[in-house]
Amino acid sequence: MEIKMKGRAAVVVLGDIGRSPRMQYHALSLASQAGMEVDIVADGGTDPHMAVIENLSIHLHKMRPIHLRRLSNISRPLVLVLKTFIQFVQLIWFLCVKIPRPDVFIVQNPPSVPTLAAVKLASWLRRSKFVIDWHNFGYTLLGLSHGRSHPFVKIYHWCELFFGRMAHGTLCVTRAMKHELDQNWGIKATVLYDQPPEFFHPTSLEEKHELFYRLQKELCHSHGILDCVSFEMRGLNDSSSREGNESDSKATLFSTKVGHEIFLKPNRPALVVSSTSWTSDEDFGLLLEAAVLYDRRAAAALKEDDMAEVEMLWSDISNGKQCLYPRLLFIITGKGPDREIYENQIKKLQLKRVAFRTMWLSAEDYPLLLGSADLGVCLHTSSSGLDLPMKVVDMFGCGLPVCAVSYSCIEELVQVGTNGFLFSKSSELADELLLLFKGFPEKNSDLKLLRDGTLASWSSAKWANKWEEHALPLIDKVVLRTRDTES
Repeated sequence: MEIKMKGRAAVVVLGDIGRSPRMQYHALSLASQAGMEVDIVADGGTDPHMAVIENLSIHLHKMRPIHLRRLSNISRPLVLVLKTFIQFVQLIWFLCVKIPRPDVFIVQNPPSVPTLAAVKLASWLRRSKFVIDWHNFGYTLLGLSHGRSHPFVKIYHWCELFFGRMAHGTLCVTRAMKHELDQNWGIKATVLYDQPPEFFHPTSLEEKHELFYRLQKELCHSHGILDCVSFEMRGLNDSSSREGNESDSKATLFSTKVGHEIFLKPNRPALVVSSTSWTSDEDFGLLLEAAVLYDRRAAAALKEDDMAEVEMLWSDISNGKQCLYPRLLFIITGKGPDREIYENQIKKLQLKRVAFRTMWLSAEDYPLLLGSADLGVCLHTSSSGLDLPMKVVDMFGCGLPVCAVSYSCIEELVQVGTNGFLFSKSSELADELLLLFKGFPEKNSDLKLLRDGTLASWSSAKWANKWEEHALPLIDKVVLRTRDTES
């Protein structure tokens, strides 16, 4: 592939770079496809993907997190103003002093305040250009907690609009957002849809088995309750202890390895994955309600008695019994403020054939989990109604069909009946789970059709191709404009 330009770029994220995959992909493409040296300026926290860490052309500069807990008891508005000022000064220090002068700054929005003002000032002082990558609208996110009419939200909206118009180039994530920016903000944007990078791909049987084996301990952890998964895991661990580590036989909840042969268990649970930030723009209660409905409707369809005989059912399943409606294991990944609240709710559920596990995976194991799952669930609703969830793109890259919450522009991504389904209520999600998993794992043709449709439509859709088609020409034009000004 021909590299069309060289120079230096700064990727700016006022947030955890490990939880900003799109900006990591920008950095990788700037380094490998544009041949640029790249400085990432971001908050410390989760490590980015190893591809970013090991790239010699990418240099990571982590800012210290700002904590003002003592002051928060005195005045919350004062804390917000003071924290914003400190973040602004810290950004200016990094962008103007700590890193070499870039040809172009590429900044994630949101957050808009103080990021856009700081990057604009830095670009003026260093005679660089700056490009905004709009993932959403910051004022709409702030409006979730304060209301759209709050003075802070109005000031935030003004700042976002004022500095957004000053950018030398603009990227955004949907056609709907491009239309909004054009019609109501006076900003011309280029749509760069999220696409999965190369390391999001279907997982091989060997990779699945090794991942499940590594996750044995996390799968055993069931928040102190006995469920349909921890019951079987207890037996697996007892068997492993008796056989010892040198045995050629190695079993997991989903698979068995005998010698060099790996087999998926016919009575394995269906694996459903959901990634969440545990915040107010994702209603995790929808998923809990759907799980309860699935459990009750499956039991009614199979004419099972109440919870009194549940351990007998679990014992039969552990010994190889297959049911028309399988057990479901929901693995929920992510970090966020409401996680503990929902974990406490999970503990109170009494479910026959549904279990939940919450965990945080490394950047290397997360794609393997998506490629090993049977279905993805997305609860993202969008504060603006104009962005698309990156997590769904990652799932599609791994060949994983998705059930997603329906909102205004989600059909730009999820094609109903081809790569997934949409739902608005917990009862609709429960209906979809019953439809897709009836007869699992061999006789569920509806799920197989969705998986085939996902693989067919996303097998060739990769980030590098779309970035070269849409982002590279924009950045190339902006950087050339910088060099023409200098000469």
